[in-house]
Amino acid sequence: MKIELKDKKVFFRHFGSKKEIHPFWLRERINGDTYVDKNTQQRLFDPTKIRENIKINKLNLSKEYLEIKFSDGAYTKFDIKNIINEFYISNASNKINKIKWNSNLKKINYYKFKEGFFESKKMYEALTNFYKYGFVIFKDVPTKNNFITNFANSIGGVRRTNFGEFFNVKSKPNPNDLAYTSLALAPHTDNPYRNPVPCIQMLHCIENNVSGGLSTLVDGYAVTEKLKKEYPNFYKILTKTKVRFQFIDKNIFLEDWAEMIQLDHNNEFKQVRFSPRLDFVPLIEKKTLNLFYSARKKISELYNSNKYKIEFKLKTGDLIMMDNYRLLHGRTSYDTNEGERFLQGCYIDYDSTEGKLKHLGRRFNLAT
Repeated sequence: MKIELKDKKVFFRHFGSKKEIHPFWLRERINGDTYVDKNTQQRLFDPTKIRENIKINKLNLSKEYLEIKFSDGAYTKFDIKNIINEFYISNASNKINKIKWNSNLKKINYYKFKEGFFESKKMYEALTNFYKYGFVIFKDVPTKNNFITNFANSIGGVRRTNFGEFFNVKSKPNPNDLAYTSLALAPHTDNPYRNPVPCIQMLHCIENNVSGGLSTLVDGYAVTEKLKKEYPNFYKILTKTKVRFQFIDKNIFLEDWAEMIQLDHNNEFKQVRFSPRLDFVPLIEKKTLNLFYSARKKISELYNSNKYKIEFKLKTGDLIMMDNYRLLHGRTSYDTNEGERFLQGCYIDYDSTEGKLKHLGRRFNLAT
């Protein structure tokens, strides 16, 4: 992309196309201490008060900067890189390409936790790999009670649910969720009955001295891309049919309708919701239901296939951060007579990891 000037107008040239940049657009992005607060980067003026027929009186273009004086007397000096970046509207994470994986995944990204980690380049690297693979594991995280909320709040704010700011994952009598048993849990996403669904789940291993209870992960992105390529009719109906997800406890009733595969505005992968214990299919005509049930069965087979699943044991002090929109997680069964398997968990949302990634990128002058 290139910036050009002609007749007191500013143009951008991109892939052979030349278009004018609106003078009002440039005027409302004016910088300098007179117009923008140095600390917050918030405007010190109201752009709705600018005259709509604002014009450019004077222009000067160098290799790195564009200087403009406007008809209302305002003057600014733009860094050309900042103008060009505006044409690539995207969150920092959207610039990181997802890497699909299956059971052949050779490398799990581990990061050793230590003091000052949250403000380090290693944290930036960890977040980058989180967006690439959908998960990352931190080792040697202090196992004192509720440290997980300190960890989460050092990235962003904890997402509180009816389970509290954090929750204990261990076998207990009369549980309100199968997670709080020693039974095996098939791959699933958490909280599909919420609107919005929590984006990111953290699980911190406080103690684990049983032989079973292996953690399992599946890349929902890889599975849905497989379905899209080889079973397009199944893919289509799972992206078009809303089902009801429901959770009932004595003090709460949660419910949301959504597709099992959700797409963004570009019809690209956005999110999977899958928890067969909690879904209720709408009453629609028989032919459509036949296709839907076949599609749900197929995607369940893929999610549970050894081809797509990885298994590993979380050790004391391990903390896994996983993308609840992309990954499915589960565990193998274990025997409570062997010892204790005790995890603590919590949720955060994408604005937390997005904000941290941008902050660290700015701090260390890294590409975000």
